[in-house]
Amino acid sequence: MAEAEFLETAKGRRLAYNKSEGSGPTVVFLGGLKSDMEGTKAVHLEAWAKARGQAFLRFDYSGHGESSSTFEEGCIGDWHEDTVAAVEALTEGPLIVVGSSMGGWQALLLAKALPERMAGMVTIAAAPDFTEDGYWASFSDAQKAALETVGHVELPSDYMEPYVITKRMIEDGRQRLVLRAPLNLPFPVRFLQGTADTAVSTETAVRLLEHADGPDMRLLLVKDADHRFSDGPCLELIEQAVLDVMPSQ
Repeated sequence: MAEAEFLETAKGRRLAYNKSEGSGPTVVFLGGLKSDMEGTKAVHLEAWAKARGQAFLRFDYSGHGESSSTFEEGCIGDWHEDTVAAVEALTEGPLIVVGSSMGGWQALLLAKALPERMAGMVTIAAAPDFTEDGYWASFSDAQKAALETVGHVELPSDYMEPYVITKRMIEDGRQRLVLRAPLNLPFPVRFLQGTADTAVSTETAVRLLEHADGPDMRLLLVKDADHRFSDGPCLELIEQAVLDVMPSQ
């Protein structure tokens, strides 16, 4: 495991990252909620990029991995600020952005913030607007009341300890929704989605495909792949998707 370097952002956050130099466009990996840059997909894609001589960046949002703060203090907007800060400080030129789960939402937000930098995008079980369409939409009256009185609720996870979802995360998420307004992606995009994913539904993937507008956009459904999307065949599909959106040299 490579030792992390750290970036101090203008917002006072300390972000852990690993960057490898190479030719452009730079491949940037954006991880999921409560995951970190040492995850299987991030590390595999870094090794793949290094073997190609391709520039690559992976990092931890604040409250994740080795970065500062705690998960419970963060929200979608904070992690968007972290993403923009890392990209602007640590990369130059065109980007191929690979977003996993919540990182898919972050990839879409980054495309809106820095459209001139985007050369291509790959998402893996993208979860846009999940704070509203997943969490809030499924909350009981008691859970909604707890957000007001306690300030948070705890939700079980199939993959780790319970998620603590705060009132701030829900309210901030409403300011970052991408499926309620035009979403223009004028570059090659590949959406990858497993049919056995219990965290993000195929319906979400289809909704994103139908909602977004772009000249070269495809959704690949992989039968029986789960939310991790990190076994050998799935990792190869991610590699191929990145090549598909790579500008011709």
